[in-house]
Amino acid sequence: MYSDRFLDKKVTKRLDREIQALIDRVGADRKTLDEVFDKSTLLGLEKLISNRIIDILDFPISTGKEGNVFRGVTPDKEYVAIKIYRTSTSTFKHISNYIIGDPRFQSMHKNRRGIVFLWTKKEFKNLERLHEAKVKAPKPITKINNILVMEYIGDSKGAAPMLRDVKLENPESTFSTLIDFISRMYKKANLVHGDMSAFNVLMYKNQPYIIDLGQGVLIEHPQAHEFLKRDIHNIIQFFKKYDIEADETEIYKNVTKK
Repeated sequence: MYSDRFLDKKVTKRLDREIQALIDRVGADRKTLDEVFDKSTLLGLEKLISNRIIDILDFPISTGKEGNVFRGVTPDKEYVAIKIYRTSTSTFKHISNYIIGDPRFQSMHKNRRGIVFLWTKKEFKNLERLHEAKVKAPKPITKINNILVMEYIGDSKGAAPMLRDVKLENPESTFSTLIDFISRMYKKANLVHGDMSAFNVLMYKNQPYIIDLGQGVLIEHPQAHEFLKRDIHNIIQFFKKYDIEADETEIYKNVTKK
């Protein structure tokens, strides 16, 4: 199915076997996976394998409208997370709001593929900033076009669950940590997440990890403070289920004050 003169035949057959194995293991839909593993993506995966970044795709971690995340295994038998943005069927909503105005990305690609590649690059750079600011998040490892390889948050049994799916043992501590992360992102990374919610936080060993940084913007972005207020609001609203009350305005002032 994926034969192409640009693809090494042995690697192509191997990748096709792994994709079929994914279907057999988790009952995934072949049409959906074919949309994810187009020729461009297969070329990227081939390069990751030849560069010994990854050895195999293990199983899907999550599936979204824009892309999929898989657990991968390195030649050293370590786990990594492999995020693949779809280049053919991605439905990024209001993507220009998060790219136009970011001084790191002066030109806006007109074609879908170029936009997806730029989005992948953006998430990689944002994860680098969080790592430098000591905000818990997957450490970025490498990127190729629409593929992002990063640290795997979880264990051999499975990936860490989302915040929304966990009953917290110490909600006050988790809430304080997340507000501190928002502050660190702003003050040390000069970054605003832009879509912070219980869907974009993983819980691992009772510690929160921030994920999905593709839409993150620098604080110079014209809508950065609007996004920041929304992030704070989303976190406060979620923790009301634990009877935690907080003043959004006060937190915003503390985060943005010099």
